[in-house]
Amino acid sequence: MIDVERDLPYWAAFTRTPTVGSVRIGLLEERFGSLEAAWQATAGELKSAGLGRNVVESIEQVRKVIDPERELEAAREAGVQVLTWHSAGYPKLLREIHDPPPVLYVKGDLEPEDEPRVTVVGTRQPTAYGRQAAHDLAGGLAEQGLAVVSGLARGIDGAAHKAALQRGGRTIAVMGSGPDVVYPREHKRLVEEIVASGAVVSEYPLGAKPEARHFPRRNRLLSGLSRGTLVIEAGEGSGTLSTVRFALEQGRDVLCVPGSIFSPASRLTNGLIQEGAKLVASVDDVLEEFELGGAPRQEPMPGLSAADTEEEAAILSALGHEPAHIDEVSRATGIAIAQVASTLAVMEIKGTALQVGRMNFVRAR
Repeated sequence: MIDVERDLPYWAAFTRTPTVGSVRIGLLEERFGSLEAAWQATAGELKSAGLGRNVVESIEQVRKVIDPERELEAAREAGVQVLTWHSAGYPKLLREIHDPPPVLYVKGDLEPEDEPRVTVVGTRQPTAYGRQAAHDLAGGLAEQGLAVVSGLARGIDGAAHKAALQRGGRTIAVMGSGPDVVYPREHKRLVEEIVASGAVVSEYPLGAKPEARHFPRRNRLLSGLSRGTLVIEAGEGSGTLSTVRFALEQGRDVLCVPGSIFSPASRLTNGLIQEGAKLVASVDDVLEEFELGGAPRQEPMPGLSAADTEEEAAILSALGHEPAHIDEVSRATGIAIAQVASTLAVMEIKGTALQVGRMNFVRAR
């Protein structure tokens, strides 16, 4: 019987050894009975267990500089929980994929109510249409009780996280760096908000930099954590395609928001729909695919749907689903631009208006 708590420092320590992944972790645990015993094994014993010379040398180098107990203590001091395959809190869906991470570093809380989850991904340079689609769909799904998973990147990812939070839902950010290294840096505040009502997760230890090679592997966790992956705007050659491929390999649903045939940002999504991906035009389309048509609707946050002043009511009536510049809103309502700007700032916080770039706004609800 494995003593999960006693063995935990050694799981954390082995994540510092790049040559030891899920297959070798499994091999070491099977051969030595615990990772504590594997950590303390001699070079000869490690070779006898089936590890190559380069791997053994790598382990020996890491053992010279890493104290397992201190490694776990540092994570806890940073407010990071360390989960292994054997931990009760390790996500069930992630256990099912071909290459589950042996260790997950979690800042915030992964909770049972985070099932079901939906992953929302897309381009880092969305159009106004893409931003609005991410805002409405991710927010609506969060309201229906689905935890929104995304990768914290600029563009669609960030919009999806923010929309879930604005609607009072839960969201999970999967990082390609250590859980204490925010990338991109401008999402530092967003990460704080996610941790307060969701979680950031990573298979990389504290201090790990956001190296380019981390992100393709990160994508298997994005798809693996959820019932399905919803793609909102992605061009040909987009990194989003790797997340889609992982979802298909894992037997998960792939859903796409259609876009203009003239927009390069929609070439991948439109192509995937042609190949059989579920076309999504509303929240109900996702719920239907997940067979969650009867999912209880969460109560909206207070004040989100009401216009509390005459100015807000007038501006709401001037906004629609097509972006309107602040100058147009001012002309349509007869309200001075300065007053329109300050009112729209309040409405963005409340979630009734959404800026989609360069002082253009849409009605969010």
